[in-house]
Amino acid sequence: MCAVAAERRVRLGTAICYTGTVTEPLAHIRIASLLPESQVNGPGRRSVVHLQGCSLACPGCFNRHTHEEGEGRLVPVAEVVNFLVTHAVDGVTISGGEPFQQEESLLRLVRMLRQHGVESILIFTGYRYDEVVALPLGAAILEDVDVLIAGRYEATQATRGSLMASMNQRAHLLTEFYSLDDLDLGGNLEITIAPDGTIHLTGFPPPDVRRLVRRLGD
Repeated sequence: MCAVAAERRVRLGTAICYTGTVTEPLAHIRIASLLPESQVNGPGRRSVVHLQGCSLACPGCFNRHTHEEGEGRLVPVAEVVNFLVTHAVDGVTISGGEPFQQEESLLRLVRMLRQHGVESILIFTGYRYDEVVALPLGAAILEDVDVLIAGRYEATQATRGSLMASMNQRAHLLTEFYSLDDLDLGGNLEITIAPDGTIHLTGFPPPDVRRLVRRLGD
């Protein structure tokens, strides 16, 4: 961990470990969707990016449409950052898909978000914490993350709706920005309609609602 990032953990997000490489215009990331504002994907009002591609493919996953690696849109990281930082929100949530299967792009994304003044970053991953830090860029990515919700979704251990969708998942507080109480949001489903008519369903509803949504999707 760099010295500045280590200091940030003590001073609640006031410093950024930035090397200057993340503004490279050719850096791209594959995304499934962008949401300007959500109140069910972490504490407060948050902009959300769902990345595309996940080989873990947990049975019963709520975001099955994000699994295929070649789907979604390949866009410049800078474009994603510009979208996420133009809204007056409390932080940014990165979900998927599996964010850590795009390590280099994810590292650029979190560093650029910090460079542009984003106060809090939360990432959902199907990997366990130890699996994340074992990845080549895993520890570097976590230097700029406040909360990591980690672990594969287990449908047989589904919760009644929380940021930990199944009981085996864990919330890792990587800074002092949030407490576990801040993550207790209850189970909610959020529906938004984009200007082009696209309907986005996101959130952590109870299992019976998840099953209904999956049937409607089929």
